[in-house]
Amino acid sequence: MLRPVWSADEQRRFVDDGVLIRRGLVHSDVLSRARDLVSGWLNEAYDPARLPAYTNRSFAPELEEHPDLLALYHRSGLAELAEDLLRPARTAPVTRAQIQIRLPHGAEQPVKRMHVDGVSCPHLDPSDLRTFTFIIGVVLDGSATADAGALHYVPGGHHRMASYFATDWVLGQPAQTPDDIDAQDGTALTAEPGDVVVMHHLVPHRVGINTSGTPRVMAYFRIHHAQHPDLALKALSDPWLEYPALADLARPVTA
Repeated sequence: MLRPVWSADEQRRFVDDGVLIRRGLVHSDVLSRARDLVSGWLNEAYDPARLPAYTNRSFAPELEEHPDLLALYHRSGLAELAEDLLRPARTAPVTRAQIQIRLPHGAEQPVKRMHVDGVSCPHLDPSDLRTFTFIIGVVLDGSATADAGALHYVPGGHHRMASYFATDWVLGQPAQTPDDIDAQDGTALTAEPGDVVVMHHLVPHRVGINTSGTPRVMAYFRIHHAQHPDLALKALSDPWLEYPALADLARPVTA
């Protein structure tokens, strides 16, 4: 079996746009086992009183290290695709999943403004940096429409955010994004079960309300460059610091 890799066109799209989608990458038993696991938790263990905490951190927190969730990453080709984005650097081990659910029928659920994860989080001290290199999301359930709890992102927004972090931000300030980013609605990532979304950490994003009749269920994996703890602060203003294979591609062409 050939090792999954990103094509040259996909690499260029990631550099320019900050987001990639692989349609139907996760399927069969790997997808159904994870979906059934989360569905069972939602029916049997979900506590409505904890909805804000689930939304800010993770639904089904007791399942974050469950083998059926980790199989989405380790048994689907995702691990190889993650490594390909950072080669020849190495990724840190992935040992947990985050589950996010947007409840159906327009449920009253916390809605985050445009943000980048792990920077000036409202539920953390502003000086507490919880960043990573990129995130991978696997759609487990839900409708592939913009109004069904889809992720909304700013295409190319990682370039603007790198500039903001370099010139107008200091560690510890509460503002997550500049005003011009905060004012945007973003582009909806419409995807269906089995599709995979890969997004650069610096891409600003938010999640919309789910007006469909089906919960929007995502499993997320935060991918860290093996030396991310040492590079984290500098990587906020240097978006390709942790991507050796893409650094040359990202440099402006000079005459």
